[in-house]
Order: sequence, then C-alpha cells, then structure tokens
Amino acid sequence: MNNAKRTITERELEILRLVAQGYTSRKIAEILSLSPETIKWYRKRLLSKCEAENTAEMIKLAIENKLI
Repeated sequence: MNNAKRTITERELEILRLVAQGYTSRKIAEILSLSPETIKWYRKRLLSKCEAENTAEMIKLAIENKLI
C-alpha cells in the first residue's frame, strides 16, 4: 500500500472516501456526474493500487495508511 499512497490521484481519493462512506457505484456516479462504468473502473484501479482483494480490505488498508 505504501506505493499506492504516492500514486493515488485526487479523483481516486475522492471516490475512495465515498466508497468508505457506503455509497454505491451508481450513487457515486450520480454525485460526481460520471457514468457508473467509470466509477467501476476507478474502483478496480483502486483495488489494484491498494493490492486489495475486495472493497473491505481496500477500506481497511486506506484507514491504516491514513488515506481516509
């Protein structure tokens, strides 16, 4: 996760925070005026950057690394 901390963009961080707040991809897309497919792409990218297997692990790692 340490490398991810340096490479996560502001937009990805914004999406990560919304995911952590419990919003669905559809609702995040609505909030940010993006398509749900775009949000799904960002989420997959975040999982990869965080080296997480699932959303729960991604959020846990983000909290541990003080990203959110």
